[in-house]
Amino acid sequence: MSAAEFRRWYWLKSELVDFARTLEVPTSGAKPRVADRIAPHLAGHAVPPATPTRARAEKIDGVIDRSTIIPPNQTASQQLRRFFEAEIGSTFRYDYFMRTFLADNPGKTLGDAVKHWHETRSAQTPETLQQLELIRFTKTWHLAHADGTAAQCRAAWKVHRSLPVDERPGPENMSPETL
Repeated sequence: MSAAEFRRWYWLKSELVDFARTLEVPTSGAKPRVADRIAPHLAGHAVPPATPTRARAEKIDGVIDRSTIIPPNQTASQQLRRFFEAEIGSTFRYDYFMRTFLADNPGKTLGDAVKHWHETRSAQTPETLQQLELIRFTKTWHLAHADGTAAQCRAAWKVHRSLPVDERPGPENMSPETL
């Protein structure tokens, strides 16, 4: 299989890991990272190394407030969720932007994180996040087919995922009646 053909298809993470093992390519990391090691291998190029696992985050002790410093390798936690819900309200959700901010900004404060959350409410999640494809498909399909059932959406997803990327109709074009 060529790298170009490999990129034409949707892959589950488990399928990527199995494929990477047969190619003797490192299997650690998120789905896009594994795919980004397989494609160069198939093209005969050097495979990027696996990224090292992040060290565990230091636990934030004591009372936390807007001046609390974000430690290295901070992840989404229930302790922080309670803080953010108290500061932002019940609409707070960990999303791509907030998780990335916490992980990539040690030394900043939780006040900076609250500000970042408000600043990113209208931002679009990057399309490059392959692991979100099913979520994007489901949302788009249900918006286009308000009376469609979950079973019809799953059937549409199975058809969608079975096709090469460049031959897929959009979810809005997959009518429940034709499945």
